[in-house]
Amino acid sequence: MSVAIITGGGSGIGKSVAIALSKAGYSVALSGRRQETLDTVAEEIKSAGGAALAVRSDVADPEDVSALFDKTIEAFGRVDLLFNNAGTFGRSGLLEDLSVEDWKAVVDVNLTGVFFCTQAAFRVMKSQDPMGGRIINNGSISAQTPRPNSAPYTATKHAITGLTKSTSLDGRKYDIACGQIDIGNAVTEMTSGMSKGVPQADGSLKAEPAMAVENVANAVLYMASLPLDANVLSMTVMTTKMPFVGRG
Repeated sequence: MSVAIITGGGSGIGKSVAIALSKAGYSVALSGRRQETLDTVAEEIKSAGGAALAVRSDVADPEDVSALFDKTIEAFGRVDLLFNNAGTFGRSGLLEDLSVEDWKAVVDVNLTGVFFCTQAAFRVMKSQDPMGGRIINNGSISAQTPRPNSAPYTATKHAITGLTKSTSLDGRKYDIACGQIDIGNAVTEMTSGMSKGVPQADGSLKAEPAMAVENVANAVLYMASLPLDANVLSMTVMTTKMPFVGRG
């Protein structure tokens, strides 16, 4: 049985992906900051006949990340897939008014946390038998084009693209594949406000369409289903009618 670690696994995209992977036969380790939500998802998976582990952890803390991987190995024996999903939008505000704390709160989770988890995955995947595994990073359409007043979030998501490519390159010798999924407006708790209006490049506020989060789960499941000699380096999954591909 294959084993997956999902960060930010207690809700939204992480929860949906965890359930989809479990249905596909994965044992899943769920990571997040809220033990109660992780336990709820784990129980849902177990009640459906799957195997799940809930580990409260902060990806921005390297000791927490090490403990997450240690507990996963203890429970399931290996790690075949890491879905780096944990992230935060941070405070929306004028670039010149953001504080150091505003910047670090986003960078520590969205970028440094992904690096810590990727490091831990490399150490496990290159030494297990059979060697190798897959890492999928949750980018965002902000990894391609920013929204107004989102400098920290956009900077981290652009950085994830670079980290994805470096991980893909450096992982070759260990049979570690790495890809990135950029998501546009999946319905989750984090995107609930989009139906009320989202700032546009022209200064207006407009409601944007959203799609079922299961579409994202199915896309991640496809990326994970490939053999390790094949890889989706980059995929964009978005609502058909969102303004992303138009002029702002």
